Amino acid sequence: QVRVVESGGGLVQSGGSLRLSCAASGNIFRLGFMMGWYRQAPGKQRELVAVFTRSGGTNYADSVKGRFTVSRDSAKNTLDLQMNSLKPEDTAVYYCVAGVISTPNYWGQGTQVTVSS
Repeated sequence: QVRVVESGGGLVQSGGSLRLSCAASGNIFRLGFMMGWYRQAPGKQRELVAVFTRSGGTNYADSVKGRFTVSRDSAKNTLDLQMNSLKPEDTAVYYCVAGVISTPNYWGQGTQVTVSS
């Protein structure tokens, strides 16, 4: 059974940093699933933040390029998102996701990130 669980959200001032972590189960890494992070801000649709594709490449939203870095540890079955130079517009619920092909099929419960100005 595929399961992803996030941790590490919180409140940070503008310009600060946070690191989100995701623990994955269900042989996600061995099966080569797409894995990454989405977010949903109040009143907005969920959007891609940063993902590892099935081929092992990475995709980032334009709004986070140069500030966020996604990484993974196959031995530990973990996926992290390092977020630097945070802005108030980064405030959202962040979700760890996994997908069989290119879109998420599995979602974590979400973790709140709030950036104060």
